[in-house]
Amino acid sequence: MIICIGAGPGDVAYLTQRGAELIRNSDVVAGFDAVINVVQSLIPATAQTVLMNYRDQTEQLAQVAIEHHAGKNCVVVFMGDIHFSGFQYLERVERACGHPVETVPGISSAQILASRAKVCFDETTFITFHRRGDLTPFKQHLVHVLQDQRNAIVIPCPWDEARSFMPRHIATYLLEQDISPDHPTEVWENLTRSDDCMDAGGTTPRMEEVEQCREQLPRAMQGAIAEAEWHGTLADCAKQEFSDMSIMLIRTRSPMSSQIEPAMEPLPNAG
Repeated sequence: MIICIGAGPGDVAYLTQRGAELIRNSDVVAGFDAVINVVQSLIPATAQTVLMNYRDQTEQLAQVAIEHHAGKNCVVVFMGDIHFSGFQYLERVERACGHPVETVPGISSAQILASRAKVCFDETTFITFHRRGDLTPFKQHLVHVLQDQRNAIVIPCPWDEARSFMPRHIATYLLEQDISPDHPTEVWENLTRSDDCMDAGGTTPRMEEVEQCREQLPRAMQGAIAEAEWHGTLADCAKQEFSDMSIMLIRTRSPMSSQIEPAMEPLPNAG
């Protein structure tokens, strides 16, 4: 047996019960170092751990496939959710095994961000640049998303300098495509840690920065902006550096108004 599991956004508390059960009953647990660290407390003492990185993942997955075909219970652990930003890794697992494999979804950082920032996915598009290959179609898609007046949740590409496409690169690209520099923009890092009110430099945002950004948002969203680790405009973002563990929210400049029924009129006083 071999199953791929989404481990959540970096805190074992966000791992599903099904995922935790499969890890506890495994003979082999495989994954990148950072992901294995998240679930380390659940791995049985008797289980074999197969660590890998970008350079040796093909060879290490081949070893996992050998154990799988020998009849062992194998689990490959992904960060976040497999189908949000891990599909190429899944493709490598299936190539190594020679057949499709079962997957167990996890909670993506995109879902955590949507919850913290109070945006809903029917008005928001998710795009990941954390992938191999040509990013051009995804860059163009992001431009169209913003032109269509939707929010965008974006996972940057943090690889080597030649391929890096981090928030400042994304902002610069969008500005070059004539996207408005005034889009309210947030970059969140380490979303599941406790000090979510800290900015990228480890300090609390200045109150005037919070208020300026909050005023650009609908009232329902104004409470969320104080928790963003960094916030400003798209133009501001082009000048900022962020860690590899970052995720980006570019808000529409024209948010949809509420489409629920009008509020009920207050009842007259009985007296």
